[in-house]
Amino acid sequence: MIVRISALLISVALVVAPLQVAAQEARSRSILVLNQSDLRGPFYYLVFSGLRSVLSADDRSHLTLYAENLDLSRFRGKNYEALLHRYLKEKYQNAQIDVVVAVGAATLDLVLHWRSDLWPEVPVVFAMIDEIDLVRMQLPDGVTGKVVKLPLADSIKAAHALVPDLETVVFVGDAWDSLTIYRNWKEEIPVATRGLKVIDLVGQTMAEVRRRVAELPDRSAIIYSAMFSDGKGTYYPPATAVGLVAEKANRPIVVAAETFLAPGGAGGFLLVPVRIGEEAARLALRILDGELPSNIAPAVGDAVKPIFNWLQMQRWGVREADLPPGSEIRFREPGLWEKYRWQTFSVAAVLLIQAGLISILLHERHRRANAERESRNRLTELAHAHRQATAGELSSTIAHELNQPLGAILTNTETAELILNSPSPNLSEVKEILADIRRDDIRASEVIHRMRSLLRRVPFEDKVIDLNDTVRKVFEFLSVQASARNIALYFEPSGKPLQVKGDQIQLQQVIMNLIVNSMDAMAAMPNGRAVIGRTEVNGGSSAVVSILDSGPGIPADKLNEVFDPFFSTKKQGMGIGLSISRTIVQAHKGRIWAENQSEGGAVFRLSLPLTLS
Repeated sequence: MIVRISALLISVALVVAPLQVAAQEARSRSILVLNQSDLRGPFYYLVFSGLRSVLSADDRSHLTLYAENLDLSRFRGKNYEALLHRYLKEKYQNAQIDVVVAVGAATLDLVLHWRSDLWPEVPVVFAMIDEIDLVRMQLPDGVTGKVVKLPLADSIKAAHALVPDLETVVFVGDAWDSLTIYRNWKEEIPVATRGLKVIDLVGQTMAEVRRRVAELPDRSAIIYSAMFSDGKGTYYPPATAVGLVAEKANRPIVVAAETFLAPGGAGGFLLVPVRIGEEAARLALRILDGELPSNIAPAVGDAVKPIFNWLQMQRWGVREADLPPGSEIRFREPGLWEKYRWQTFSVAAVLLIQAGLISILLHERHRRANAERESRNRLTELAHAHRQATAGELSSTIAHELNQPLGAILTNTETAELILNSPSPNLSEVKEILADIRRDDIRASEVIHRMRSLLRRVPFEDKVIDLNDTVRKVFEFLSVQASARNIALYFEPSGKPLQVKGDQIQLQQVIMNLIVNSMDAMAAMPNGRAVIGRTEVNGGSSAVVSILDSGPGIPADKLNEVFDPFFSTKKQGMGIGLSISRTIVQAHKGRIWAENQSEGGAVFRLSLPLTLS
């Protein structure tokens, strides 16, 4: 029985103990933040925001946060302090406060004075306390925090960075004794400004300050502490006040708080309010977690940073290289790359792709030009070979055509010799004979010239030619062969000049191929054999050459094949004449086709673009 009771008591103890611990952990923890100024100002608002952000991120237990603004920047004196004491005692007499956070030296002075009455044995965490103030204070047990190191020498150093040839410093702000921070600068002025001229505008009205800073000498800089009032009862948030000063200032303004930068401060070693709040919150959490304040020695925090205003640097011509090492530059206007990074990258990519495509196209164009040049050379060689073959076929006709004028020349020469050997030669008759000889000689020369033109190898010549004249010369060249084969040739030129651009010899070869094919097609015709050539304008943009014959025509199923390589209806034909003709016409940007005439016979047509010239 005793064993059972003992076991039961042990079981109850094991259950109750964790519940007691859980109850202790579940108890709400609370922090009271006392701020020396007004949270409506941007600086102290950011201090509180930094503190609250760290506390909110700690979700281990419920945390109650109280905050009071003592407004010591505007209200001072024993009566006001007594009023604050009564207010805080009455308000928080029944509240459980686990940690008190005092922001600013003035607040810490009051907390240490009131602690034994209001928050006995409650740990205190201080923030934004200058090194000099910390030395002055005698901290009791249970008090720790982060120290701010903000000597006037740092602001003078920043002034030298902004004005390399600095000669004068101008102090602007509330009276030193009324400042809750920066008040220790007054004692530092003699040492920090050694070798510099000092203009003291501390405690002056805003109107007077604005008037004086508008006419400062060159090689001077303004050092702004904080300005809450102009001495006439007008209250200014310090960030607003620095903006009013900057509107008139003709020299750069050195500031010591981050919130003073945007309104017009050029920069300096700045208090960063968010960091002040974050550092205080971390210390408060350590104490809430059970760490003793006596084990956390006060130390210099990391809330002061060299920060400068890029816009003011541009205004005063300050070089980035002259700034203190590790300086941060705010409000820098992004360059082209930063502002349009993706657009610049996209444009660059498009340009690169475009350049690549252009290179490829130029390469392909070069290859195509080479191929076209090679193709023209091969076409010229093939056309030349075909002309030689055609000349061989026409050799008997050409020989006959040459024999006629040569025979006539021989006969006329013999006749002239007989006349000259007579006792009384008739010289007028001799003159007529010589004229006949000259005419026959010219005729023979023309035959030889046409033959040489047909056989000579010449490169492709792209020039403006008269199509009527080109076709006429071919008809004249083939007239003897046609006469020998009992075929009538007729040429009906256009009444208008037909100017086309191309190679005359190659186009003549096309016409000759068409005429010779037409004559060959009529070889079996007993009579009525004729070839007619016509030139005409088609729509004002092209010239058309038609070669008509009275032969049997072309089988309907072969009309689309007559221009194919090696197609021929002749027993001895090679089938390359019309194929070469089509290639030549296409090289001249024209087209060629064949049709059958309704009354019989075939017609070959080729169309070439007219040229304006």
